[in-house]
Amino acid sequence: MERDYRRGRIIFVEGEPGEAVFFLREGRIKISKQTEDGREQILHFIHPGEMFAEVVLFDGGDYPATAEAVEDSRVGMIRNSDMERITLGSPGIALGILRIMSKRLRMAQKQINDLALMDTSRRMASTLMFLAAEQGVSCEKGIVIDMSLTNQDLANMIGTSRETANRILSDMRRQKALQVENRQIIIIDMKKLKSWM
Repeated sequence: MERDYRRGRIIFVEGEPGEAVFFLREGRIKISKQTEDGREQILHFIHPGEMFAEVVLFDGGDYPATAEAVEDSRVGMIRNSDMERITLGSPGIALGILRIMSKRLRMAQKQINDLALMDTSRRMASTLMFLAAEQGVSCEKGIVIDMSLTNQDLANMIGTSRETANRILSDMRRQKALQVENRQIIIIDMKKLKSWM
């Protein structure tokens, strides 16, 4: 089954019963959690061709995070009972799901490590380098992170305020590590960005 979600629409909310696995066909989805003080913590973005909410497939628990369309999106959905039948009949699909879950676990461990051990500037540099590796496209000026991110998005990814994210990005621009054009970040000097680590 496929559904279209307009930008800003919620697909599922943290704590709702996890009834299905989702696949993004078009658009972009944000996966986030609420912190105890009510702030949003962005865990990651889902891009076309990726699966999400796969964690509920095996334990039948609640969705551990909220999924929101940040662009107009087309989402495929397979109910857990159907997905279980598919994976039992195809070890290759089951292995693929385990690989996805392993990648997400590594990403979660990296975020926990960054939040616990790095100051805000280092977290920003680490996040930008990760996004460049995952979504970077080479261009004349350097590596453009091929997604629109607001300063609030970046702040929510690294666990800080928008004002602090603005200040760090301004410092990185002044040092000519990056440029921001049309809400896209272009890393113009990876060596300088790494020096923030």
